[in-house]
Amino acid sequence: MAGLKTIIALSFVLAIGFLLVILSSALWKKYYTLLVVATYVVAPIPNWLCGRAANNDDFMESSGNGIVDFGRFLTGFLVVMGVALPAVLAHCHIIANLAMVMSIIGGFLIYGTIISFTMFFQEDEEF
Repeated sequence: MAGLKTIIALSFVLAIGFLLVILSSALWKKYYTLLVVATYVVAPIPNWLCGRAANNDDFMESSGNGIVDFGRFLTGFLVVMGVALPAVLAHCHIIANLAMVMSIIGGFLIYGTIISFTMFFQEDEEF
C-alpha cells in the first residue's frame, strides 16, 4: 500500500519533469517541445482502454488478446514519438540540442511518474 511519502515523491518527480519540458521551450522561445507533454500524458490511455475492453474470461485461456496488443502498440508508438519528436525537431534545427535533451529527460520523468502512479495505486481484484 502506497502512502503519503510515495505521493509526495511522485509529485516532486512529476513537477521536475514538467519544469524541464517547460524550460526547454521557454528558454529558447520555441514552444514545439510542449507537444512532448501531450504525447506522454496521452500515452497510457490506449493501454488502459484496451485493457478494459479485453474479454477476460476465466474459463477460456485461448481468448483473443488482439485488442490488448493493439493498445500496447499505440502506447509504445506514443512513447517513441515523445522521444523522436524532439530529436527530429533538433535535427531540422527548429529547436536547440540542449532543448532536445531537456525535453526528452522531462518526458521520461513525466511518463515514468504516470506509470509509477498506476503501479503503486492499482487495486487488486480478489474473488
